Amino acid sequence: MSDPTGAGHLDDVLLWAGALVTLSAALGLLWRATRGTRRLAAKVEDFVDDWTGTDDRPGVPGRPGVMTRLDKIEHKLAAVEHELHPNSGSSLRDAVDRVDQRTAHLDPP
Repeated sequence: MSDPTGAGHLDDVLLWAGALVTLSAALGLLWRATRGTRRLAAKVEDFVDDWTGTDDRPGVPGRPGVMTRLDKIEHKLAAVEHELHPNSGSSLRDAVDRVDQRTAHLDPP
């Protein structure tokens, strides 16, 4: 093999430096090319954590998942709806109707 620079060790150093630069550039391009995929994966991970909930960690309280929170909302809504319709006399609607009847006797039309 001929020595282009005339110094064998210098040629070896230049060859390895060129290989290192080429490898670094390829890794940099690969890193940039996969950046969108990594961002999407992080967003999907956040979505899954929100959907399934998270457990308690030191210093961070856990959060219930979407289905647990929807179940709580449905129970609260059922309790409010129970108060809006007449039933056995214990609902808010029954109380409003009783007050309306009493005031109708006080001030006849």
